[in-house]
Amino acid sequence: MWRGLWTLVARAARGPRRPCTRQGSGAPAPASGATVFALSSGQGRCGIAVIRTSGPASGQALRSLTAPRDLPPARKACLRLLSDPRSGEPLDRALVLWFPGPQSFTGEDCAEFHVHGGPAVVSGVLQALGSVPGLRPAEAGEFTRRAFAHGKLSLTEVEGLADLIHAETEAQRRQALRQLDGELSHLCRGWAETLTKALAHVEAYIDFGEDDNLEEGVLDRADSEVRELEVALGAHLRDARRGQRLRSGAHVVVAGPPNAGKSSLVNLLSRKPVSIVSPEPGTTRDVLETPVDLGGFPALLSDTAGLREGVGPVEQEGVRRAQKSCNFLDTVVIPAGAGSPNGRSQRLLLVLNKSDLLPAGGPDPSADLPPHLLLSCLTGEGLDGLLEALRKELAALCGDPSTGPPLLTRARHQHHLQGCLDALGHYKQAKDLALATEALRVARGHLTRITGGGGTEEILDIIFQDFCVGK
Repeated sequence: MWRGLWTLVARAARGPRRPCTRQGSGAPAPASGATVFALSSGQGRCGIAVIRTSGPASGQALRSLTAPRDLPPARKACLRLLSDPRSGEPLDRALVLWFPGPQSFTGEDCAEFHVHGGPAVVSGVLQALGSVPGLRPAEAGEFTRRAFAHGKLSLTEVEGLADLIHAETEAQRRQALRQLDGELSHLCRGWAETLTKALAHVEAYIDFGEDDNLEEGVLDRADSEVRELEVALGAHLRDARRGQRLRSGAHVVVAGPPNAGKSSLVNLLSRKPVSIVSPEPGTTRDVLETPVDLGGFPALLSDTAGLREGVGPVEQEGVRRAQKSCNFLDTVVIPAGAGSPNGRSQRLLLVLNKSDLLPAGGPDPSADLPPHLLLSCLTGEGLDGLLEALRKELAALCGDPSTGPPLLTRARHQHHLQGCLDALGHYKQAKDLALATEALRVARGHLTRITGGGGTEEILDIIFQDFCVGK
C-alpha cells in the first residue's frame, strides 16, 4: 500500500511523464534549488510518523500547511493544525519543527512534521506537500547526500550512518556510532595533514634549498614523518579485515557426527526452530544457515549434515557439503592455531553435548580429550559458558568496536590505505625530488578520497544506495 501511495504522490508532484534520460546520480545536485520531502520514519502503521523537507521552499511548505500561523521558533517543537493548502481541509494536529539552514542536518532549510502514523494521515500530508510549488518527492538517500554535499558529513560518516541504520547487534551499533562520530574521518584527516607538512617541507627545499634562511634538516623531518605514517598505515592494514567482518558477520559452522545434537545446538543459539530435530540419524541433509546475534556480534550459523557415509544420494551430498566446511577448518583454522606465520589464534571450539547423560559424581570420560566445553542442549547446562567462549572468539575475529583505533569497515578503505602506502614506498625510492613530491601528492589523494575528497560520482551512487527514501 505504502509503495503505491508513494508512487501516486511522486507522479502528482512531478507532473506529466517525460522521456527518461541517463544521469550520473540518482539524486539531483543540491545546487538545483529543488526542495524535497519524504516520510522519514518507518513505513506502516505507527504511533507517530515523521515527514521531513529540505530545501529553500521548506519554510513556504511549513507556512502553507499551518496557515495562517507564522513559522515556529527555530528548533522548537510547536503544536499546529495541518490543513490541505488547496482545499483548507484539516489533515491532522501535529508537532512541527523548523530548522533554518545551515544549522540543520542537510545544511539547508528543513522542516519536520510529526503526525499521527495512520495511513490516511500520512497520505494526506504527503499529497498536500506535493501540491506546494517547488517541492518534489525525495530520492533514496537524498537527505544524507545533501548533508554530504554541504559538508555536514564526511563520506566515512555517511557510511557510519548507513551502518547504524542497518545495525542488528550491539557490536555493529558501537562500531557504526564511532564512525558516525567521525573517528575514522579525524584519523584520516590527521594522516593527510602529516603528508601536507611533509610535502611542504620537500617543496620548500626545492624552492629555497640554496637559501641560507632555510632551516637545516627539512628533508630529514619529511622522511621521519613518512616513516611514522608508514608504521601507522601498516598497523591498520594488518587488522585482518575485522571491521568488514563485523559489518557482514562471521561464519560459524556446527559440524560433527550424526545425532550429536548439532541441530539442537543451532536451534538453541538462534532461539528458533531452524533445523528439524529427530532421533533418526541423517535428519539434516543440507547446510542450513541462519543469521544470529552471539554475544552482541553478528554471525551466520550453519547446521551441517552428520559426517558419515550417507545411505542415499541426497544425504551424501549433504555430507559432502559438511566435509567442505570441515576441510576449511582443517586447512585454515587448525594450522593457524598450530603456529602459523601470521600469528592468528585457533578458531575451533570442541563442544561435547549430552552432558546430562553423564553419571552424577562419576569420573570425567573426556579427560584425555583436547580442551573442550561440556553442554546439554536438553537442560541448557553449559550454554552460558559456550556463549562466553563464542563471544571471545568473535571479539578476536571481528575486533572490539568499543576500544582501540577505529576499524576499517569498507573494502574501499583498505584499497586507499594500501594505495597511500604504495605511494609512500615510491617516495622513498625516488631519486628526483620532483618525483618524490608527486608521490606524496598521490598518497595524500588516497587519504582524502576515504573521507570524500575527489570521490567519483559512481562511488557516491553506490554508497547512497544503502539509504532508504527519507534519509
